[in-house]
Amino acid sequence: MNKTGGTFSKDGNRTTQLSNVALLYYGEGMTQSEIAKRLQVSRVTVVNLLRDAREEGIVEIHVGGQHLAESTLSRELCEKFGLDDVYISDAFTGTEVDRAATLRQLGRVSATAFLNIIEPGDKVGVAWGETVHALSSALPRARVEGAEVSQLIGSMISGRVPASETCAIQIANQIGAQCYTLHAPAIVSTAELAVALRQEPTIAAQMDRLRSLDLVIYSIGNMSQDTHLVAAGMAGVDELTAAQKAGVVGIMCCRYINAQGNELALPPSERLVSTSLNNIRAARKRLLVVCGEDRATATRAAIAGGYVSHLCADRQLANALLRQAE
Repeated sequence: MNKTGGTFSKDGNRTTQLSNVALLYYGEGMTQSEIAKRLQVSRVTVVNLLRDAREEGIVEIHVGGQHLAESTLSRELCEKFGLDDVYISDAFTGTEVDRAATLRQLGRVSATAFLNIIEPGDKVGVAWGETVHALSSALPRARVEGAEVSQLIGSMISGRVPASETCAIQIANQIGAQCYTLHAPAIVSTAELAVALRQEPTIAAQMDRLRSLDLVIYSIGNMSQDTHLVAAGMAGVDELTAAQKAGVVGIMCCRYINAQGNELALPPSERLVSTSLNNIRAARKRLLVVCGEDRATATRAAIAGGYVSHLCADRQLANALLRQAE
């Protein structure tokens, strides 16, 4: 294939073909339709090839993260809540919010934010949830020398996202970091068993590593009955209702906080194998990635508790936070 024309060969070397399509699109500025005409394939084929080039690491797209943090809305949020940086994701184009599209865009923006925040040698703690999974799925290959990644929450799964260790492993792979998974369930049947597990030498060493993190990546849930805590079978609706009556407004790393950001030790907290909220607060950089204006109250609670230095949120949530602050 050359610049004057050519036919796409389905029998050729795949890496070479993907590279050539990527060069035509990103290097020479050709449109997808122009590339399709030149290669004598459909435009859909070109779209798929460009997607494959990104997913296979042939193309790495990097947007300067600082530019995402310099908008007026970002500055207002930083000033209102005393945050270091706020990254705004905007996928809203119609009259209704498409949560799936918003999550995908938030994943891209939060991946960029993460690469903007992380430094060589950082010890990174990774939590679990839809937004953290979106970040890990969107993260391009970008080696960070000397970085380590640790799983903040024991193993669990819900119908909406893969097992909790998946996010930590995926992020570690993309940045070339050593990964330390937490070899225990996130929740066990009794408080006594949780204590015994946390005292096991291997798990105790893993939990100890979580006390000295440089950067944590996590999300926060609200108290709706479809929260991950319930969806993953970790808490019952009755326990959630009791927590709400006690003043709980948000869930971080499977732990409850009230509007002031204080942890409330309510069931099932005594049965958890998960990082403490003090460990999150102690990290130098605390990246909260959250989606949906229905998380505004929970997000404000996390900020009030000192758990957030960097925030990545969709525009609807960002505007809701400013309205609540008025």
